[in-house]
Amino acid sequence: MHKNSMQRKRSAIGWLFLSPYILIVAAFLFTPLAYAGWMAIHTHKLVGGTQLRPLENFQHAFGDQVFVSGLIRVLLFSAVQVPIMLAIALFGALVLDLFNTKLSKVFRIVAFLPYAVPAVFGGVIWGFLFSTVHGPLPRLLVHFGFHNVNLFATSSFIYLVGNVVTWGCTGFNMIIIYSALQALPKDSYESAVLDGANQRQIARFIKIPEITGALGLTTIFAVIASTQLYSEPSILSRFTNGINNGYTPNMYAFSVAFGNAQFNYSAALSITLAIIVFIFSFGFIGIASRRRRNNK
Repeated sequence: MHKNSMQRKRSAIGWLFLSPYILIVAAFLFTPLAYAGWMAIHTHKLVGGTQLRPLENFQHAFGDQVFVSGLIRVLLFSAVQVPIMLAIALFGALVLDLFNTKLSKVFRIVAFLPYAVPAVFGGVIWGFLFSTVHGPLPRLLVHFGFHNVNLFATSSFIYLVGNVVTWGCTGFNMIIIYSALQALPKDSYESAVLDGANQRQIARFIKIPEITGALGLTTIFAVIASTQLYSEPSILSRFTNGINNGYTPNMYAFSVAFGNAQFNYSAALSITLAIIVFIFSFGFIGIASRRRRNNK
């Protein structure tokens, strides 16, 4: 009886400490989501006012070519940019784990700094660097024989966005992977060295297989961030006239809401994007978990 009382008391204390977090999440996450869901299943018309139409906005979303093209664009962007960014982050983390010196500590801070810079400032900085009018990079390309290079052309704009996102997020992912490497037991490394394994073999056959959890976590974070592109393309689009407000789903949802005052439809677009990201993220988790069980 006394044991049950102590367990209830500990449980009550635990919920007491969690209550501020639960209240904040409920106020700033679940409540806006619930309100957005309520708006998404309603339509507002000049004649008839607000009416309950659970599927109308969602059907419109999947038939909206601007939204669909933007969605396809960010999915293709994720398929290319995420592997490149994580490969760079993994390589940097492996190098840092190999050379654990004072200089590596400085490099960790420098690599993480771009993530601390707000995306808006990062977009402005890179927009200036790539600017065809005042930017130093196009002028530098002239010295190498590349004349009249417009880095803000519609065909190359996605590469500029990928550059800014990779610059801003690689350091964050590298620190997560590096932390996972630091948690690995060093005994396995020493045994491999005694067996004649070099550092490349140790990284491939020991380190990387042991940090698949961290790699999966960074992959999910990267996919979510890349499918929710807004700040980077929105800022960079100010330097060109070839990019419209429907370049990404988030840009389109913002434009529909605050440019056309179609708040119900904008909510449906946001909910649709969230559901798609949810399916991709948990699908990846399911595949990774199944593969981990099979390897065991």
